[in-house]
Amino acid sequence: MNVTVSIDDELASRAREVARREGTTLNDIIRRHLETVAGRRSGATLAKELRQLWAEHPGHSGGRKITRDEAYEGRT
Repeated sequence: MNVTVSIDDELASRAREVARREGTTLNDIIRRHLETVAGRRSGATLAKELRQLWAEHPGHSGGRKITRDEAYEGRT
């Protein structure tokens, strides 16, 4: 379904910049937000978000074991 939405030019510009940084489109950002608001996210959307998180934060420890204190450091 196609939907036409009117938004402020400044807001659209800022949202496009966010989309560019995330490597996605404004359309995809709007779709994800609507899925969140509507309470239903597709498996494909969740998988895409997980792949993006893994790419941004690979979590390589170099084989070193992380202590519990290190894992929670700065979360207090």
